[in-house]
Amino acid sequence: MNASVVCGKRPHVIQTRVPPEESEDSCLSDSGDSDDDCNEGSSSEITDNSSDEDSTTSASAARRKSAAATTNRRKQKVAWKTVKQENSAKDVPVWQGALPDFDAISLPIDYFRDFFDADLLHTIVEQSNLYCAQENPTRALKLDPNELEQFIGTVVYMSVFHLPRSRTYWSSECRVSQVADIMSRDRWEEIKHFIHFCDNAAPSSGDKLFKVRSLIDSLLPKFQALPQDQMLSIVEQMVPFKGRSSLKQYIPKKPYKWGYKIFVLCDTKGLVHSFDIFSGKTDPAPGQADIGESGNVVLKLAQVIHGTVNQLLYFDEWFSSLDLFVALANKGIPALGTVRENCLRGCTFSADAEMKKKGRGTFEEQEAVVDGVEVRAVKWFDNRGVIVASTFASAQPVSSVERWDKRLKQNVSVECPSIIGLHNKFMGGADALDALIAQYRIHIRSKKYYHRLFFHFVDMVIVNSWLLYRRDCESLCVPRKLQKDLLAFRISVARALSKAIPTQEVRSDAVGHWPVVERERQRCKHPKCKGQTVFKCSKCNVHLCLNKNHNCFREFHE
Repeated sequence: MNASVVCGKRPHVIQTRVPPEESEDSCLSDSGDSDDDCNEGSSSEITDNSSDEDSTTSASAARRKSAAATTNRRKQKVAWKTVKQENSAKDVPVWQGALPDFDAISLPIDYFRDFFDADLLHTIVEQSNLYCAQENPTRALKLDPNELEQFIGTVVYMSVFHLPRSRTYWSSECRVSQVADIMSRDRWEEIKHFIHFCDNAAPSSGDKLFKVRSLIDSLLPKFQALPQDQMLSIVEQMVPFKGRSSLKQYIPKKPYKWGYKIFVLCDTKGLVHSFDIFSGKTDPAPGQADIGESGNVVLKLAQVIHGTVNQLLYFDEWFSSLDLFVALANKGIPALGTVRENCLRGCTFSADAEMKKKGRGTFEEQEAVVDGVEVRAVKWFDNRGVIVASTFASAQPVSSVERWDKRLKQNVSVECPSIIGLHNKFMGGADALDALIAQYRIHIRSKKYYHRLFFHFVDMVIVNSWLLYRRDCESLCVPRKLQKDLLAFRISVARALSKAIPTQEVRSDAVGHWPVVERERQRCKHPKCKGQTVFKCSKCNVHLCLNKNHNCFREFHE
């Protein structure tokens, strides 16, 4: 076994850069849109109010006291002892919860609209129209929720029919009808330029995520309300971005080394239950002790985990510490994760060179009681040593795994502790999520950093919707060959959002097709017409002309 499977070969190298006036996404963008409002951080005014000074002083004192307590706690030695392997196995907690049963399977668009509901669309429409008026008071964007859905539908189609430039979808050589028939190229670029999620005139209060705060506040509770499985994991996710932004991070061991870092809580299949965008130092969650930045992230995401049903939490060595294991155990959450030896205060294992002499599959197990919580730590040597700690698992029972031996040039049997097998089996949720998103990632060029985050959330919502759809199909025992795969599901969502031209059966049924006068002019949706119209079919929801020379309304419904 390659030990790199069970341990992240880090430490991470994090670099933060101050954004200049303009930013550029060289690998994801093809637009020349400027971003004059990208740096929205505003400085707060300083007053001489004595009460403010007192509150600031008390808050600073509390932070210093918490930091001092954390430092003292980390300096304390912990008494570890070697575990004798006879009768040392620990029982894995039995899940006391259950996933809900479903009576029927919804349409793909219904799963998507559970996240992008009418309230969120209305907020985006309102802020986009406001942003356009702020940029140029003499023009109006006149965006409505239906047209916003059409724009999102075209963006999803573009992730399926991937072309190098956005304007190519409307070109005569490479025209894609699923995109070009929905809206004109100029209108699409206008919506892309002005799509917005906040009021620039409102104070940001130093929030670096001010531009996408309304989007986060709308989506996060919907992710957190999803029914949870027993096995959950917390990992880092990179949103690829090479432009200039103070939020951009650099992690050399990731497939996408540059981008925005998001901490996600997901199950073994990749279903996201919570997330947190990294914007700097992570403060402790309300009512929680400060156990360090990485531990604070876990406790913040773990707030949605129910500690009474024996849900198990997995994470890697970047998060692991004794303080974190103890804090989670006090919340009723058993945990398991790879850990660095210097994070196990007072714990020492044999060096890799000594374990290598004993052969592959050699392991050592130690245990300690920290603040009333029993922690087991196991070091296992495969190609190199790896340490895994847990509050519910142990080395026993030991199983055998097949590994290739270069010297003998054949597969050999290697002993593998139970705690290692559990980590390998249930820690792959984030990899599954990244793989599903990467298959049909939205690549739309933009200099505005919040565009990249918005398109990433569209991808994440579609993947979450598909996983919920698959969960419902399995609950109703639908055969796998009758279930939609991710591509078919994605196309179904894009088609429902676009609502370009209804099917021939609907258009020609001669029932309920009446022209309704609209206040605003729209482009005629007849494929052979480029005129403007104020009439819309009450049933098909399509703008069509009623002129004498070319009656698109009549021809469209024949």
